[in-house]
Parts: sequence; structure tokens; C-alpha cells
Amino acid sequence: MLPHFDTDAALHSADIESIARRLVEVACAQTQARHGAVFLWDAKQKGLTVDFHLVEGVIVTLPGSGIVLKPRHDGRPNGIALACFEQNSPYLCNDTAVDPNYARYFLDVGAVLAVPIPWQGKPMGVLSVSARKAQAFDYQHVQALEEVAAASAKFLRRAQLARASRDQGRPFVIKGLSPAWLEVERRIEQVSPTEAPVLVTGESGTGKDLVSRAIHFNSKRANKPFVTVNCAAIPETMLESVLFGHVKGAFTGATFDKVGEFQKADGGTLFLDELGELPLMLQAKVLRAIEQGEVTPLGSNAPPGRVDVRLISATNRDLAAMVRDGKFRDDLFFRVGVMTIELPPLRTYKDNLEILAQVFLQQAAQRHGRKVSLISPQAMALLHAYDFPGNMRELKNALEHAVIMAKGEQIDPEALPKSIREKAPAVTPAARPEQRKSLAELREEWLAPHEGRYLTQVLDECDGKVDAAAKAAGVNRVTFYRLMKKHGVSLKRAAQRTARA
Repeated sequence: MLPHFDTDAALHSADIESIARRLVEVACAQTQARHGAVFLWDAKQKGLTVDFHLVEGVIVTLPGSGIVLKPRHDGRPNGIALACFEQNSPYLCNDTAVDPNYARYFLDVGAVLAVPIPWQGKPMGVLSVSARKAQAFDYQHVQALEEVAAASAKFLRRAQLARASRDQGRPFVIKGLSPAWLEVERRIEQVSPTEAPVLVTGESGTGKDLVSRAIHFNSKRANKPFVTVNCAAIPETMLESVLFGHVKGAFTGATFDKVGEFQKADGGTLFLDELGELPLMLQAKVLRAIEQGEVTPLGSNAPPGRVDVRLISATNRDLAAMVRDGKFRDDLFFRVGVMTIELPPLRTYKDNLEILAQVFLQQAAQRHGRKVSLISPQAMALLHAYDFPGNMRELKNALEHAVIMAKGEQIDPEALPKSIREKAPAVTPAARPEQRKSLAELREEWLAPHEGRYLTQVLDECDGKVDAAAKAAGVNRVTFYRLMKKHGVSLKRAAQRTARA
């Protein structure tokens, strides 16, 4: 018996940006799937756009990425999502190895179930779920997914119209990579609607610019300017002019009045990257601009101008140590760090390296017009063995290099940068025997018995109320139902235990 969900209520309470996410969560819960996607028809591009994608618990949202599924004319299959859309009927594939319409998207899977999302008698898109193993779905799942798709149509249509009238320059979003990233995402969600200054810290290449853009585009200032200044990339003698502008004649070569970046960001967000490189003599002026909203162009005798700017800063330096050493003002440090978000390095969440690599592969393939979609097991082994001191930026650049150098549709080891091929330790059969169990398998063996008992205990303590039990366990309702299904924990069983107690 599949768990019952009130899809209409679940989607009605969601804001416009989370409609697709809630839809996929419900679809996966109804089918016990780990992968799900929403494809919407784009009339201008005459193809299905990938609106939202969930892979093994990791959220991959690709707005404006240019990824469009269109009919092929080279003899290769169009894919199950497109076949479902064109036929306007459910498509159940329980063995992708023998299905003529299956086309690999993102990662290889063994089973796919897709249903059209109906709107005024025609499909507006496709809702799909997939599993790594074959024979994962049955016709009960088909019926459940059809009901979810039908209930979601009006909400997706509303979201589609709203997005069409808004700025499309939103960044890629990858969520759920690790517990540390979940905390990052929670802080982004909490601080974005506020006006508080934010300090984003972390090693070089961890994604500070992307996080800063995510905060801006989820704030009340989303339709206003987002202005970036890299304090390390501008000569110290020019930085004051860049930030605050100058008047004609302020210095040799100042032949015109220049508007500063603070004025350009008026009403929006100013992102100061590499804040630790900001000269000490300028820090007081920056602090005044933040606190008082006053800016004075270099060489001006006029009263200060007024600006309304939200500041987001980023650094890979230890600002607290710089304050102790007298290299950074303590008042500015406390002001810019009202909310601090620390980004984890890539080496702490390499379990999801395959998903990240596929995202960057698709970006690079689209940008350079290359038909590259696969990473060979040997190349993936090299990526896993490498430490990536440059973090996500280095991984992204490595995949772009590999896409350019690939000889066909697959990235092989020789296509990867020399640094990765040489520094990664050799992976030999003796070092990694096939019969050795993976860490994930060992975790499952060790934790599964305790996890099942824990779920039953929490349900007992909450009188069988799933919402309360999920909250107590620190997970969402959908995840709690999935864990109950995985361990064979039922509400009836929990209620019986409570009654005996």
C-alpha cells in the first residue's frame, strides 16, 4: 500500500520557487524512487527543459542552463521523457537495457516511469522518476504518479508564468551535498529575505560567488542590481575610485566623472569578494557607506551622496586573526559578519563527486557545443582519488578541459588535466578488489538495525503521528515515510507496541 499524500495541499503551501521541488519529493515518496525530475515544454525552443532534478537526495536545479531535450534526427533514441510527452500517455520502462526509447540522461538508471503533466487537454510537461535497478515500478506506481501530475498542473502553470516575467539570470543550484551543505542552505534560506550583511568564508574555489548570488536572487532585492568587486584584482591606488567613484580632475588622468560601484548597486546588493585584501585606509570609508549609506566620490567637495546597498562579502582569509594583528578594523569585521556562512571544502563531500562531475560536464558540453555525456569508470576513479585543493572551481575547470579534449562522447583518463592524472594515486585491482564492500554497504549493515528500531521508538513517543515523529527525528515528512518503507516500519506496528506498553 503506497503512502497517501494530499498533493494539492502540499503544493498550495509552497512558494513559487519550491513548487517543482515539492512535486518531485511527493513523486519519489509515492514510488519509493531516489531520482525524480520535472520537464516543462518550452514553445520557443520546441523542446522539454529540465526544470528540476533530484538525484540520490541531491537537488540539481538548472535554470537557464540551455539544457533542452529535442527530437533527434541522427537515429539515436529521443529519450523516455520526450516519448511520454509526444504520446501524451504514461511510459513505464522497467529495463532500460532493452527499451528502444531510453536515452541516458545525467546518470545511467535501470528503470524509468514518466507521466505527462496535463493542462487543458494537452501535456505541459513530464513528471518522471527512476531507479538504478531494473523492475522497480509497477502499475500501482503509474496510477499514483498520474494523480500527482494531475494535481500539480495548475501550480506548475502558475510558476511557469511567473518565471517568464522574472529575471532569468539565476545561478545553478546544487543542494543536499552533505550535512555541512545542509547547514549552509539553511542559513541562506534564513538570511536571504533580510537586510543583514553576510560574510561568506571558505577555501578558494568552494563556491562563495555562487552562494552570494543565491542570497541576492532569493532576497527582496532580486530585481535590483547585483554588483561584484574583487578587492584583490584591483590595484590599491585605484580601489577607492572603483568603489566610490571620482570627480573630474581628482587625480592625474581623471578626465571625467566616474560613478562608483556603491552607487551602481543602489537599491540592490554589492558583493565584495576577497574582502581581506581591502586596504586598511579604505575600511573606515566602507564602514560608513554600510552603516550610514553615505558615499563621497574621490576629490568631491559636495555633501555625501546617499545609497541603499546590502553588502555581501567573501574571503578565504582569517579576518579574526587579521583583526588581532591590526590589519583589519574590528568594527568593520563585526559589521560585515552579522551572519557568517562557512563553505565546506570539496574533500568533505566527495561521496557525491559523480553528481557534481555530471553537472559540470553538462554545463561545459552545452557551452562548447560538444556531444560529451559520459565519464568512464577509469576517469571517475581518478577524480575520486584526487584531493582537489582548488575545490569545486578546480573540478569544474577539470571537466571543462576534459570535455574539450574528449575524442568522443565519453571522457577517458587521457582527457583529464595532467595534474589529476599525475597526482592521483594509482587505483590497482589489488588496492581495490571487486569483492570488497563499499563504505555505503558497510554503513547500511551497521546502521540498518538501529535505524529501524529508532524509527519505531520515535513513532511510539509521538503516538504514531508521522509529522511529529519526523520533526523529532530532524527530517522532513517525505524522508521519514521513505525510511519507514525501507525498514518495514508501519504505523500499525508502532501503535501495537504503544498499546502493549
